[in-house]
Amino acid sequence: MKILITGANGMLAREVKEKFSKENEIILTDVAELDITDENAVLNFIKEEKPEYIINCAAFTAVDKAEECYELADKINGDGPTNLAKAAKAVDAKLVHISTDYVFGGDLDLSKDYSEDDKKEPVTVYGVTKLHGEEGIQANTDKYYIFRTAWLYGIGGNNFVKTMTKLGKDRDEINVVSDQHGSPTYAKDLTEIIYQAVKNEIPYGIYNATNEGYTTWYDFTKEILKEQNIECKVNPVTTDEYIKMMGVTQAKRPFNSQMSKNKLKENGINIPTWQNGLKRYLEEEKQVNA
Repeated sequence: MKILITGANGMLAREVKEKFSKENEIILTDVAELDITDENAVLNFIKEEKPEYIINCAAFTAVDKAEECYELADKINGDGPTNLAKAAKAVDAKLVHISTDYVFGGDLDLSKDYSEDDKKEPVTVYGVTKLHGEEGIQANTDKYYIFRTAWLYGIGGNNFVKTMTKLGKDRDEINVVSDQHGSPTYAKDLTEIIYQAVKNEIPYGIYNATNEGYTTWYDFTKEILKEQNIECKVNPVTTDEYIKMMGVTQAKRPFNSQMSKNKLKENGINIPTWQNGLKRYLEEEKQVNA
């Protein structure tokens, strides 16, 4: 099978390439090879290559920066996926796209999880542009998988686990937000979800796709340090307290990023817990740096 992977230099794309390249012909593109915001370039490229699957890992993911760069963020997160969907339909390819919990309002009662069909009411530019991408796909092709993920980390580049590990080693105590709830998600596990969905040809549509279980950034940090036997006091702070302490202006963060994975599980997809994902990530990180 011929598969086009966009955003090839990113963290998730590297995992996707590694997983899918064992059995398939892979075409890798980043912005230098294919600008997904250019509709004609996308159509011409895909008509020439004729992939059976397009896995879109390209995105504008800087949540705070997006507040000042709406036009650019919307081109990449909104127009890009729309262009890919149109081109996919032209060659009868299937499109896989990565979206986010930020399409929701993030203020759902913590006793509840977001389902795929819950009301979309993004409160950030990032969330608005990612929702535009989802809508553009749905309007232009029927053969798509949209996976909404959250709190993603993995090998390569900076991520929350690396940051907390460094701070834990360098400081006696750190302050971490304790009133945002969600599922830390290992990029390798998200890739496995995508792989199983494609391989097993589960029904097209939108799926929530994170590791299982919920936590806070505070409790996640405590687990990160405990797994590595790093001694550092971790202080829980509210989002408002953190913003005042750091003197930063932030895009609004969702307090509830808990997304139900029942739809994936009903389609036979096995999802590891976030604790299990963290253990395996730390082991892999050790091997990479050995």
